[in-house]
Amino acid sequence: MLLQISGRTIVNHPSKLWQVPAHSPVTKRWSELTTTELYAFLKLRTDVFFVEQKVDETELDWRDAEPETLHYWITEAGQTVAYLRVLTDAEPEHEDARRLIGRVVVHPDFRGRGLAQVLIAQVLDQFGEESMLLHAQSYIAPLYARFGFVAFGEEFVEAGIRHVSMFRPGDADSAD
Repeated sequence: MLLQISGRTIVNHPSKLWQVPAHSPVTKRWSELTTTELYAFLKLRTDVFFVEQKVDETELDWRDAEPETLHYWITEAGQTVAYLRVLTDAEPEHEDARRLIGRVVVHPDFRGRGLAQVLIAQVLDQFGEESMLLHAQSYIAPLYARFGFVAFGEEFVEAGIRHVSMFRPGDADSAD
């Protein structure tokens, strides 16, 4: 079920309603980012992925700077509290999915408020007609399943954490 955003509340979710910060998600390409915005979301990513989750792989892969990459985030009181990026691959990694959602992260103090869902809904509002791919930490795969992503292939370990690849056909594909 796709979530609909109405004001500050996500509606039409089967389990509950979430309150989100007053600020709407921000979307920018690398060339549009200020140094403060870049620092804020890179700090969030490193605090969660390296400090909290002990990820042992390179975080900065230069994909952030690709002209087609879009960065989505939510701030509250000047702090980035949720973030994800959408990459565009020249060749699909799976089926026809050229768009790849990644680096989904929510600040520990803001988890359970539906912020990742707000960002994913924003991405699907923009690119929902296209097929998409992501590599989810296995424990969070049910979150992505709510948005129509389906796991495929074997579970794998990336950066010391169990992951599963997930595919979502575009809305245009599902209408056929």
